This record gives sequence, C-alpha cells and structure tokens, in this order.
Amino acid sequence: MLLSGKKKEALRLRPYREEDAETLAQLFYDTVHTVNAADYTKEQLDVWAPKERDLHAWNQSFLKHRTLVAERDGRIAGFGDMDETGYLDRLYVHKEFQRQGIAAAICDALEGESEAEEFETHASITARPFFEARGYEMIRAQKVERQGILLTNYVMRKRRQ
Repeated sequence: MLLSGKKKEALRLRPYREEDAETLAQLFYDTVHTVNAADYTKEQLDVWAPKERDLHAWNQSFLKHRTLVAERDGRIAGFGDMDETGYLDRLYVHKEFQRQGIAAAICDALEGESEAEEFETHASITARPFFEARGYEMIRAQKVERQGILLTNYVMRKRRQ
C-alpha cells in the first residue's frame, strides 16, 4: 500500500478580510458543535453557536478588533481577534486542524502585537486547559445566559511577560 507523502503546508497568519466572514461563521459553528460537544449539551451549543449568524455584525466586530486568520493547506484553519484593551474575544480552530499549534500561533501573534499589559478572555470549559498552559489564571467561573440557557465559562487573565 502506497501512502501519500504530502507534507503539511506551513501555517500562514494574515489579517482578516471582509470576504472571510461567512467562512469564519461556518468554522465557528462547526468547531463549537464538535470540539465543545463533550463539555456542553446540544441545547447549550445551539444557543452559543446558532446555525444562522448576523454576518454584518460579525464583520463589523472583526474590523474593530485586530483579527487574524490562519491558513494551512489552502484552507482557513482558524481565527482569533483581540481588542485594544487586550481582550481576546474569539479564538477558534477548525475541527480538522485541532492540536497543531494553530491556536497558540494566533495567540502569540495577537498578544505580541498588542500594547496591553494584561490579556483577558472568557474561556470555555474546553479551552480552559489551553489558556492555563499559556499562563492565564482563572479569575472566576461564571454562568452566561443565552436565550434562557446557562453556559459556564471562565474569566481568565495573563500579565504580559
């Protein structure tokens, strides 16, 4: 049996473009509904990442923040965005590109480009270990309500090194 010897392309980070909005919305939906499914109920996943997103609102939010898109093998593999205060709003990696260092690369770039002295995020149950490994400390657990459904996440902070 002959196996393909195709080597993975290097990861490329680039700035967000408006035409990315729809692809990022689908990546967000797919990632939440697969990667986070072990830690949240279907009902919680549905209110966190509904099938339909307001692409105009997402686009405006991405444009207000420093938003990076990760590409590998000609595909969008992940994205993340941070505002000027150092708040990491979104960080999602495509379900087929998990555990390849993509989230870390996006965080490294966003944190490195930020002028903030402290970074904060609201991490999911699933993402909490990732952020702890990056030096973020849990400040508190919280329950966020979406359409009457409660979701647990964690306010986490890290001081610039």
